[in-house]
Amino acid sequence: MNSAATEKPAAFLDRDGVINYDDGYIGTRERFRWIPGVVPAIRRLNQAGYLVFIFSNQSGVARGMFSENAVRQLHDWLRGELAKQSARIDDIRYCPHHKDGIVADYIRDCDCRKPKPGMLLDLMRAWPVQRAGSFVVGDKLTDIAAAEAAGLPGYLFSGDDLASFVDRILDEMSQRR
Repeated sequence: MNSAATEKPAAFLDRDGVINYDDGYIGTRERFRWIPGVVPAIRRLNQAGYLVFIFSNQSGVARGMFSENAVRQLHDWLRGELAKQSARIDDIRYCPHHKDGIVADYIRDCDCRKPKPGMLLDLMRAWPVQRAGSFVVGDKLTDIAAAEAAGLPGYLFSGDDLASFVDRILDEMSQRR
């Protein structure tokens, strides 16, 4: 682990419902529709010194709807589109597993599938995350439960404008300091 001097707070963002509209099992960029305010929200987080992560359940892999390679390609495209607009995602974690899947390699109940905190904990182990000031934004109660299980505050996003939502969180975080 890096020294405390290099630690930064982190924003953990759910993907479907926070970054893009949750139209059900999004496995290709053709079906990907951005939520309003994503680019300025991520830019503001970057400028405020936050690490920015995406974490997402992707049971479409276990259900045979798309491959892990398709998920990785979509995430590479997403990061590239954001980077073109000076918005940086530092890392992404996703869970391809589901106990009711049909693809044998992915049928299981695992610690990374929300509401369990595995993806969050993995990101906190891999990066110099400062817990103070870090937070989770999700659109489902499972996202908030994962945040709580990881010891982080969780904010339930309604799907409107992510930039104004993140601004309110950043204001709240600055008042806590």
